[in-house]
Amino acid sequence: MHSYNPSAIETKWQKYWLENKTFKTPTDTSKPKYYVLDMFPYPSGAGLHVGHPEGYTATDIIARYKRMNGFNVLHPMGWDAFGLPAEQYAVKTGTHPKITTEKNVNKFREQLQAIGFSYDWDREINTTDPDYFKWTQWIFLKLFERGLAYEDEVAVNWCPELGTVLANEEVIDGKSEVGGYPVVRKPMRQWVLKITEYAERLLNDLDDLDWPESLKDMQRNWIGKSIGAEIDFQIKDHDSKLRVFTTRPDTIFGATYMVIAPEHRLVNEITTDDQKDAVATYRAEVELKSDLERQELTKEKTGVFTGAYAINPANGKEVPIWIADYVLVSYGTGAIMAVPGQDERDWEFAEKYDLEIVRTVQPEEGFEGKAYTGNGPAINSDFLNGLKIKEAKQKIIRFLEEKGAGKKAVNYKLRDWLFSRQRYWGEPFPIIHVDGEAKAISKDELPLELPEVEKYEPTGNGEPPLANATEWVKTTDPETGKEAIRETNTMPQWAGSCWYYLRYISPDFDGGPVDPDYEKYWMPVDLYIGGAEHAVL
Repeated sequence: MHSYNPSAIETKWQKYWLENKTFKTPTDTSKPKYYVLDMFPYPSGAGLHVGHPEGYTATDIIARYKRMNGFNVLHPMGWDAFGLPAEQYAVKTGTHPKITTEKNVNKFREQLQAIGFSYDWDREINTTDPDYFKWTQWIFLKLFERGLAYEDEVAVNWCPELGTVLANEEVIDGKSEVGGYPVVRKPMRQWVLKITEYAERLLNDLDDLDWPESLKDMQRNWIGKSIGAEIDFQIKDHDSKLRVFTTRPDTIFGATYMVIAPEHRLVNEITTDDQKDAVATYRAEVELKSDLERQELTKEKTGVFTGAYAINPANGKEVPIWIADYVLVSYGTGAIMAVPGQDERDWEFAEKYDLEIVRTVQPEEGFEGKAYTGNGPAINSDFLNGLKIKEAKQKIIRFLEEKGAGKKAVNYKLRDWLFSRQRYWGEPFPIIHVDGEAKAISKDELPLELPEVEKYEPTGNGEPPLANATEWVKTTDPETGKEAIRETNTMPQWAGSCWYYLRYISPDFDGGPVDPDYEKYWMPVDLYIGGAEHAVL
């Protein structure tokens, strides 16, 4: 009996599978289909890690099983190949990211084929391939045409060492996840996608998904729908009003101070002369913190008084306006009415800075805690006294609406998606700037490819590396003949990975991102395996 020689036997059959296209996806649409999708990997220089084959093995078992049961199985693989590591390597060595990426892709492919997974390699895709990112750019143009992609001045996580903006999830304890470099808050012009337009639809459609309930709860919390009221507080001795969103308008009589985010547009306007230095110092300290750090419940509350006061529309009382880092400009209106009697964070803050505390809900008998967050009748609340929370909310909203000082409102934690990066190795935006206005290029000009550059480093002043490619940047508007400047930010790595599951269906189709006839057959995906963290990232 011959001994089993894995190297010889496996190599023989892997070669046979490749040459004979054993796992090529059939095109017979009369048979039942089964689409098995893996989260495609970023091809790093280190090659596969143990987490890759862990998930890929599971999907491969199902793919083989379904084939044996008579299904047409689509089981593809590709590469999420734009990204920061290849660019950092280019900065250090001068090696073009394209060369590094191609080398890494070849290594990944060899490893996956050596394991013996049953992929249809004829459908292999790569997000850095111009034939692929042509359609990534085309999708962006469609979003731009419909007003779903726009430019805005946004306070962002800026990493000077990496020379780019980072998402909140890419910042850990004030440092970049990649490299551990310091990160500061800085206002910058950015491209943003209007995903908030779909908040309600995303939330409602979760009910139709056959997903684990824990995953759906992650997404529900990420979208974060809240029903409450928007209330306007007139600022004393100013024309401006301070608008807040609250889920507990019934507690307004207990609003003894206001808190606004350090980045709020009214900070400079309302801060008194004697408080300007203290406010400026505090804002500089906050710039070093990420939004996630600022939201940690266990951290000590900090803040500073602006010197200004707002008028409570319910009782006419003056309440001091503070700034504090636990309020984010990106959530709600960037301002809150603080009700320490009913909110633990507000209680801690009020206790620390010796601010007034008024309870507006009667605690249960025997309650000896601080802030009371339970149910009970309204107290210390004038015409709301004795009402239960639901009735008190309804009555105060009617009062505010009649007074022109507020209205019922819905708010979402979900923010519009920051969609630009100050990097070289990413999809160029198909946008030119003419007379200061953003304008889409023609789809006939796609793919818009990256220019060759001598240096991959950012300019150091926040301008991306592409700003150094002056011959590429300076162009002409084909419609008017006017001088134009190309957009020098690039898209994030997520751009190409948002729609790759569609391109697998018809990777050679040139009439759009996907052949609509094959899309009707293959979609939706039947099995998708990857890290749960990607449910919200």
